[in-house]
Amino acid sequence: MTWRDHIALDPAVLVGKPVVKGTRIPVELVLDLLVAGWTFEQVLANYPGLTLEDIRACIAYAKDAVSGEQAFPGAPA
Repeated sequence: MTWRDHIALDPAVLVGKPVVKGTRIPVELVLDLLVAGWTFEQVLANYPGLTLEDIRACIAYAKDAVSGEQAFPGAPA
């Protein structure tokens, strides 16, 4: 599985923000819930359109989005 199997970027949906395919649930929302301490089970219970693979894809998308970026702009790598 790659995140590309579960995440869509479409300018016609939420102004092009990455969303879980087939939904209008943004990756950002899923990540915000996890950061707030929600478990995967809580996310799945509150968003029945999501799967465990969708949640993992959101995390993988975020990882790829920050790969190679410096933690602080201008800081040495």
